[in-house]
Amino acid sequence: MRIPLVDLASQQAEIADEVRAGLDEVFASGAFVGGPQVACFEQEYAGFIGVRHCVGVANGTDALELALRVAGVGPGGEVILPANTFVATAEAVSRLGARPVLVDVDDEHLLIDPAQVERAVTRRTQAIVPVHLYGQVAPMERLAPIAAAAGVPLVEDAAQAQGARRHDQPAGGIGLLAATSFYPGKNLGAAGDAGAVTTDDPELAHRVRVLAAHGSPTKYVHDEIGVNSRLDTVQAVVLRAKLARLARWNDARRRLAARYGELLADVPGVRLPVEAEGNTHVWHLYVVRVEDRDRLLGELAEAGVGAGVHYPTPVHLTGAYACLRRGPGSFPVTEEAAGRLLSLPLHPHLTCEQQDHVVASLVHALHGTA
Repeated sequence: MRIPLVDLASQQAEIADEVRAGLDEVFASGAFVGGPQVACFEQEYAGFIGVRHCVGVANGTDALELALRVAGVGPGGEVILPANTFVATAEAVSRLGARPVLVDVDDEHLLIDPAQVERAVTRRTQAIVPVHLYGQVAPMERLAPIAAAAGVPLVEDAAQAQGARRHDQPAGGIGLLAATSFYPGKNLGAAGDAGAVTTDDPELAHRVRVLAAHGSPTKYVHDEIGVNSRLDTVQAVVLRAKLARLARWNDARRRLAARYGELLADVPGVRLPVEAEGNTHVWHLYVVRVEDRDRLLGELAEAGVGAGVHYPTPVHLTGAYACLRRGPGSFPVTEEAAGRLLSLPLHPHLTCEQQDHVVASLVHALHGTA
C-alpha cells in the first residue's frame, strides 16, 4: 500500500470533466490572460471567505509581498512574524527592503505568541504578520489591540487556512489584508503556482491589482513601479472546480483528523495536535510531535507512508537568514518542535483503510508492534 501525503491525482480525477470543459472554453475564446474565468473565481473566492474583494496573483509569496506593500511596508521597516513558518513569509518582507523580526510560538498550538509580539514592537515596526498555521487561525483577537496600540496593520498569512475560522471570523478576512497561496498541496490548490490577496478595502484591492499589472491602472499608463503577477486563466479554471468542493473537502479533513486523534490517543510517544478554543480547524496538515523523528520518517517511507516534515529548519537557522544573527536557542519552542514535527498523510480522499495503515506503521516504527 502506497499512501501519499497529498493525493492530487484523486482530486484531479474528481474535477476532470469540469476542468476539461473550462479549458476548452478558454482555448476557444483565446482569453489566456485575465478574462471571465479569473473574474468569476475572484468573485467566488471572495464570497467563500466572506470579504468584499479578492485579487488573484501569480503565487502566494507575491500575494504577501503585495499585501504588505500596499499596507505601507518598505525599506528600513520591520515586520513581526513567527519563527515557525515557511521561509516565504520572511522572503516577502525582505523583498520589500524591510527586516523580518521573528518571535516564538506557543508550545500547545505552535501559533504566534502575542506576548512576544508585544515585546518585539519598536518605532520601526510597520506591520504584524500572523501565520494561520497547519489549518487553524492565529489568536487574532489578542493581536488586534497590540497592532492598534502600535498603529500598524495586521496582514494575515492565510496560505494554510482556506475555510478556517476563529470565533466565527474567517481566515483571510480579519486583518487589513490577507495573502493566500493556491500551491497544489493547499486545501484549495491549483495545477501550478497561484495566489490571491483578500480585503474589505476597495482602495487597497485596487492598488494590489494595479501593482500586480506593472503598476498600470490603464494600458501603457505606469504611475509607479509594479510587478508582473497575474493569476493564470488556466489556474482559475482548476480553482473554480475545486472551490465548489472545498467546504465538503474541509469537512472530510475534519473527520479524518478526529479519527487520527482517536486512533493515536493512547499511543505512547506521540504528541497530538490541539485545536485552539474558538477555532474551526481545516487541517491543512496533521502534525504530531515525536522523538527520533528522522528515523521514523524513514521507516514510514519503507512502509509506503508518505509522511512529511513542516518545517525541518526554522527560518532564523537557514543560510538565507543568517543575517538576522539569531542562532540556536533564540526561539526554543520553534527549534524544539522543528526536530520533532511529523506530518501524517491527510487529504479528502484518504480512506479509513489507508489511515489504519498509517497508524499501524507509525506504532510499529515507534514500538516495534502493530
